[in-house]
Amino acid sequence: MGPQQAVDEFLAEAEELLEKLSQDLAELGEGIENGDVNPDLLNGIFRDAHSMKGLSGMFGFNDIAELAHHLETLLDKLRLGKVSLSGILLDLLFETIEGVGLMVRGKAGDPDYTIDITPYVQRIENLLAGPDDSAMVSLETLNLDPSLLNVLTEYEEHRLQENLSQGRLLLLASIAFPLDSFDTDLSDVISDLKQVGEVVSTLPGAANDDPTRLAFRILFSSNLPLEKLSGRPNLSDCCFDIISESKAVTRAPEVLVPEKSAGRMPPPQPASEDTSLRSVSHSVRVDVGKLDILMNIVGELGLVKGSIAQVATDLSDAGLSQSRDLAKAVHSLERRLSELQKAVMDVRMVPVRQLFDKMGRIVRRMAQELGKKVELKTFGSETEFDKLIAEELADPLMHIIRNALDHGIEFPSERLTTEKPEIGSIELRATQRGNHVVLEISDDGKGIDSEVLRRKGIEKGLIAPEAQLSRQDLFGLLFQPGFSTRDEVSEFSGRGVGMDVVKNNISALSGIIDIDSTFGQGTKISLTLPITLAIIKALVVQIQGRDYAIPLTSVLETLMLEPGMIQTIEGQEVIELRRQTLPLLRLNRLFCLDEKTTSLGEFVVVAGFAGRRIGIVVEELRGQQDVVIKSLGRALSFVKGIAGAADLGNQKTVLVLDVSSLITDSLRGDVSPHV
Repeated sequence: MGPQQAVDEFLAEAEELLEKLSQDLAELGEGIENGDVNPDLLNGIFRDAHSMKGLSGMFGFNDIAELAHHLETLLDKLRLGKVSLSGILLDLLFETIEGVGLMVRGKAGDPDYTIDITPYVQRIENLLAGPDDSAMVSLETLNLDPSLLNVLTEYEEHRLQENLSQGRLLLLASIAFPLDSFDTDLSDVISDLKQVGEVVSTLPGAANDDPTRLAFRILFSSNLPLEKLSGRPNLSDCCFDIISESKAVTRAPEVLVPEKSAGRMPPPQPASEDTSLRSVSHSVRVDVGKLDILMNIVGELGLVKGSIAQVATDLSDAGLSQSRDLAKAVHSLERRLSELQKAVMDVRMVPVRQLFDKMGRIVRRMAQELGKKVELKTFGSETEFDKLIAEELADPLMHIIRNALDHGIEFPSERLTTEKPEIGSIELRATQRGNHVVLEISDDGKGIDSEVLRRKGIEKGLIAPEAQLSRQDLFGLLFQPGFSTRDEVSEFSGRGVGMDVVKNNISALSGIIDIDSTFGQGTKISLTLPITLAIIKALVVQIQGRDYAIPLTSVLETLMLEPGMIQTIEGQEVIELRRQTLPLLRLNRLFCLDEKTTSLGEFVVVAGFAGRRIGIVVEELRGQQDVVIKSLGRALSFVKGIAGAADLGNQKTVLVLDVSSLITDSLRGDVSPHV
């Protein structure tokens, strides 16, 4: 990323944060007038100030980061109740945000632009140095387990005291959820509780005798009576304990008296009025769904162009002179459509860094909870691919990294006994290879014991005891549903979401997943994915009178079958191509089509993906065409070898082959006919 590109990215992020801060502060001001301040809103403002500090520091704008740090400190004291929310404080927040905005706008013209932040810092420090007039309410008299009180954060204690001072009903809800759905079930309950009150804290439940369920305790407050709470659908299974009864509290309205000592100090004025209101960023945040609609329109225009081209050909065959002018217009339209398609694709592309940053937070948090020391290293963060693929890849990648942390990386003491560095290493590497992106996730942990895989495979009946399998075949067992090398269930993995689900998710993106591991040294998982799934060029072929589309990014070459070329090895048809054995796949058998005899010759489409190759036998090559892949929907998601459907220019719908799935299943011998 170049220096100017970095500044542009900072400006886009910073302006979005400033706009949100201004909107939320305005809403906070309305809360002062109404006497009802939303703690979630205040927390959101605090988090945005923290994000501004981190963003500025990351791009080297230390002056903005310093002012944002003081703003964050003030907001932290405010949310903890150590300073009172007043009109004077709100004015100070607005003016400090304006000071940050002034510097952000200045950086657009000159990265070295800055202002004197001393007046802002001094006003913040003066306000924080004032007397602490927050009323403290004793929590010792509550009907609450002291051990539970001890684990509350300072902010949670403040919110508990605030609710007590307001005389609200305080309750402790106890509930247990099934292991396989506790995350969504807990989210539903918390969402319902927030509609009727405030969730102060969510804590692990007390001792639970049922190992198939996970218990939680939720401390929350409400103005509603208990009978109305227990009657709500999502709360019917909750067991409620009253912490404090509801009490009617009448507060005198707050009188805001201006403080002369904190007299308003006008911030430095910008160099010109032009820079005060005009946006300095030329970026626009667009929902990816809108881009999908735009991409579909571009695809449909491509079909229309194809129809017009066919009309031009028909007119030329009929000897009409107008066909030449129409052909020129079609050629110009094709060139403009190609430029439009490329422009839309560029908008959809995002750097893989966005995905890597999310994984970094997961690694830090999970390593702390597991008591392990892990360093995350990333390479190729600027590699770009489709935003849609990035979003769909987040969950599979998260599960792979969780497995590496939970199953792979050893505890520090164990690593030292095996002469490994105390700190484990996980590497995320992204590289572009043609029209594909390869993501590699590697760790230096304990690796996978192939003999354990063999034993588990025999125990589960997946392989015969006498079967002679290669290491890659044994690693393939990890993708079988329910297969695990662990007997116990971990908090982070082994809860019904295994590598089979990861493989299915990668296959849904027309990708391939590979595992390579050396016992005692580590594991590497490679994901090979297309850069985009939007508009693709496809080779249209005919099989048993039916047309199919093969993505051109996977087509290496085509050749005509000559008599005597096909051989059979262990029941598999193969041909020899440049001294290499190429397995053949007949789709008419895979899709259970009628094997009609034809006088036409046969062709082989040599398709390759992630270093693997296969020959798809077809009857006819019908040419190349741009297609937009449409999903078949969940009802047909079980069909192997099909990535989706596409409309051709002749108003005909064809199926698009999933080359990655065909290659993977064929080489594993798992391409049984569909019934």
